Amino acid sequence: MTSSSLLLRPATSADAADLERLAALDSARPLDGDVLVAFAGGELRAALSVESGRSVADPFWPSADLVELLKAAVGERPGRRLRRRVARAALA
Repeated sequence: MTSSSLLLRPATSADAADLERLAALDSARPLDGDVLVAFAGGELRAALSVESGRSVADPFWPSADLVELLKAAVGERPGRRLRRRVARAALA
């Protein structure tokens, strides 16, 4: 069994290119405003707009659970302000 690290954090301007690539992979418009991102296996795999609740995810990675984690992190309430803290967890 292998383990992979999981990182949830607010997106920064340094994530812009990765967010555009992720949206293109998902055949979606890029997210705007405050965005929470999920990295798994060292790569950006999912992202969620805090304002709208819209998400984009890597269709080549099992990312549905990542989107659910992102929604839980913001309390599934669109329009809620994102707290500036970093959450880390390990996947087993």
